[in-house]
Amino acid sequence: MSNLIQLTNVSKKYVKQPALNNISFTLPVGKIIGIVGENGGGKSTLLRLMSGLSLPTSGRVTVNGETANRRISKAVSYLSELGSFYHIFTVREAMDFQASQYTDFNMAKAEEIMKFLQLEPHMKIKDLSKGNRGRLKIMLTLAREVPYILMDEPLSGLDPMVRESIVKGMISYVDLESQTLIMTSHEIAEIESLLDCFIAIKDGSLLRMADVDELHESEGIGIADWMKKTYSG
Repeated sequence: MSNLIQLTNVSKKYVKQPALNNISFTLPVGKIIGIVGENGGGKSTLLRLMSGLSLPTSGRVTVNGETANRRISKAVSYLSELGSFYHIFTVREAMDFQASQYTDFNMAKAEEIMKFLQLEPHMKIKDLSKGNRGRLKIMLTLAREVPYILMDEPLSGLDPMVRESIVKGMISYVDLESQTLIMTSHEIAEIESLLDCFIAIKDGSLLRMADVDELHESEGIGIADWMKKTYSG
């Protein structure tokens, strides 16, 4: 079985309303993929399904041929927009804890990313700013050597002045020979140049999945402009 994430006729309903409606697509390894759409459109739900933290109401989600559930974490590193830490931990203790949970956690890589992100290993998480907690989540997520890295709003809380350098640095720690990075972001203009393809979600339905180059060639515009035109209609 070749490495891929596959969704087949996936729907997800919560008590009050549907979140996703009959979505199907396949994601191979070796791409940087953006999931775009309006707030509440189902982007985060998609990532939770692919990470195995949430199960579809109907349809099937598979990772490398296996049904996605909590055991699929051996193939997926997931950064939640919400996130949770043991706040009494220091940055170093958070790294040690992550290493104790995942045998694929690369401590040397984590050290390198920590330095790049200018995190102090002795700092307690409870004393970190929102932006530095965001950096910590990025470091802990990228240091795992797994086929799929899922990041839900990784730029959330980061100072706009440093986002560009952090985004470029993030990509340098992804091995596109063996990994796929899938991320959601409100700041599409800031990540568009890095994306190979995008998945557009609207009201829980798949609106479009396309290569970024294909969009440029077929319509002569980028993702941000395409979204303005499409979502305002």
